[in-house]
Amino acid sequence: MKWSSAVSTAPLLADAVAEATARVRRELGDVAPDFAVVFVSPHHEASYDAVPELVRAGLECRTLLGCSAGGVIGGGHEVEDAPGLSLTAAMLPGVRLTPFHTSEPEPPRIAADDPAQFVICPEPFSFDAESFVHALDRAHPGSTVIGGVASGARHPGENALFLDGAVHRDGLVGVALAGDVVIDTIVAQGCRQIGEPMFVTRCERNLLQEIDGRSPAAVLADLHRRATPRDRELFRSSLFLGIVMREQQEYHQGDFLIRNVLGLDGKTGAVAVGALLRPGMVVQFHLRDARTSAEDLDAMLGRYRGTPAGSLLFSCLGRGTHLYGRPDHDTDAVRRHLGEVPLGGFFCNGEIGPVQGTTFLHGYTSAFGLFRPRS
Repeated sequence: MKWSSAVSTAPLLADAVAEATARVRRELGDVAPDFAVVFVSPHHEASYDAVPELVRAGLECRTLLGCSAGGVIGGGHEVEDAPGLSLTAAMLPGVRLTPFHTSEPEPPRIAADDPAQFVICPEPFSFDAESFVHALDRAHPGSTVIGGVASGARHPGENALFLDGAVHRDGLVGVALAGDVVIDTIVAQGCRQIGEPMFVTRCERNLLQEIDGRSPAAVLADLHRRATPRDRELFRSSLFLGIVMREQQEYHQGDFLIRNVLGLDGKTGAVAVGALLRPGMVVQFHLRDARTSAEDLDAMLGRYRGTPAGSLLFSCLGRGTHLYGRPDHDTDAVRRHLGEVPLGGFFCNGEIGPVQGTTFLHGYTSAFGLFRPRS
């Protein structure tokens, strides 16, 4: 298994593809790759329809996947608010690839005795990505799903999804990989716990009405009163609720599914959150900022013990320079912990990856797919 990744900031699409494909082919030994992934910034929107033809002509790849992107990641670097094209390709001996496009939230038909790893790119205006990943988990238990929601568009029909020689404007494109391949995942949600884990004692759908017999407003008031001045500032815009996905004795960073706090009812003290709740769930409030996100990513990468041949990174549009004030923060972290592993990806409208064995659609997250041989 051999990977290569490149990025180009050339303002013309043809030049960008030529630059990226030349580097990738050189690093792969001028051999046509089995799998290629391309992400293209909206500066090239007028030429989206030409992307598959240009990339396939330059690489002669067997399977091509990709989408439009608000920012791109390639060759271990991040390109935001500028023309960008990311191209990542791999030689995958012993791996079977099944590309698919769907407009319905129904999982693809893959042989039941052939466990698969999935890389997917949904279109946000036309497709229910969250329902799809839950259906995919049910249809293919034990599989690994990683991906990101296409970005860069402000209106329906403006995003593009690339699959082999076709360009789609809606639905979802993906590739199932089976055989001699494993995708390890890291989902860095970038939050830290405040207070203590508590049980949901009363709720209605996404409305948290009572935790440990108290109103959420009362719990938050206590947390705010004990918080540092810096954390009190974060309460205004960076407060989240963590939901435990698996019961255990102790809960640490990474054990929670992080969801937005949408609002607080001043009369009842209830809190609306971006998830369906049920009594008995364990929840804990969290805060997020640049320092916390950086520490969380370092901790997650530091715990990884695999040896990947290549990696794809699906990072939120709200990260990058918008969060850290400089480019290449997350890619530099990968380099520190994993070395010069080929790394490509893009800045998404939602990141897809597993938490405690279940796949979710995330926000403000960096989701990594780390590819290595199974054997």
